[in-house]
Amino acid sequence: FSGSVFAPAIAAVTLGIVGPKAFAARTGRNEAFNHAGNAVAAAIAGGTAYWFGPVVVFWLLAAMALASIAATLSIPPTAIDHEVARGLDDMEEHGASQDRPSGFRVLLTCRPLLIFAVSTVIFHFANAAMLPLVGQKLALVNRNLGTSLMSVCIIAAQIVMVPVAMLVGRKADVWGRKPIFAVALAVLAIRGALYPLSDNPYWLVSVQLLDGIGAGIFGALFPLVVADLTHGTGHFNISQGAIATATGLGAALSTAVAGFIIVHAGYRAAFLFLAAVACAGLIGYCALMPETLRAATTTSRTTALASLNK
Repeated sequence: FSGSVFAPAIAAVTLGIVGPKAFAARTGRNEAFNHAGNAVAAAIAGGTAYWFGPVVVFWLLAAMALASIAATLSIPPTAIDHEVARGLDDMEEHGASQDRPSGFRVLLTCRPLLIFAVSTVIFHFANAAMLPLVGQKLALVNRNLGTSLMSVCIIAAQIVMVPVAMLVGRKADVWGRKPIFAVALAVLAIRGALYPLSDNPYWLVSVQLLDGIGAGIFGALFPLVVADLTHGTGHFNISQGAIATATGLGAALSTAVAGFIIVHAGYRAAFLFLAAVACAGLIGYCALMPETLRAATTTSRTTALASLNK
């Protein structure tokens, strides 16, 4: 529950504090701190568990949760513009057409938003099962080192995500959203195709580092694209929730389908299937998804939203 609420809430609070112009850079920094925190927390948990036993990890997580609460409560309530946080910052710019939130039908009539939702579902469907499959492969190759190597995979990927998220935050307003997200899908497809080439643990761990690129891009870019496509509608937060729900279902199906393929055709077929799904998602995304960078689409979106509100 907390995991599904935390990311959208952080995105909304960030948008309400810094506004749309600084949203990309701040989101990139948020994601960089997020991944750095995950890596540090995993390292500290591993070290303290080794010296003091596994139970200390639960105390450590409780302390981190309290620190997060304290950090959240330290934000002055007046620092957050709640209208901006929901995507209603265009009211003064566009006059009467933006005097109230658009109807919920904008979520179903905004074709780019639906295309992006499908793309994120495909991304998670292709991505979610890969790390568990790598963990199983590592355990099969070396039962004694399987758990340790799995931990290395997670921590190393989180470390890679830090500079990737920072780069996305700095360049998303320059390069545009579309090419960056296309890179995430392409890296995911390449990753799935590389796993079957060798069962060597070092090879598997090395390929897993590519997860840092794909996941780092996705985490930093997802709220930016949703903010672009819901700008002026007042439905930024519900759109995040709706797409996140769909992607959760995609991730759940990923492991189920991959497991079925492994039973009947083996790990190689499962990895190649996931790579093919990512490749298909990449082709569809490049062919159908428009660039959402606000500077290029403000006029067309404003016209569309005005027609929806009539």
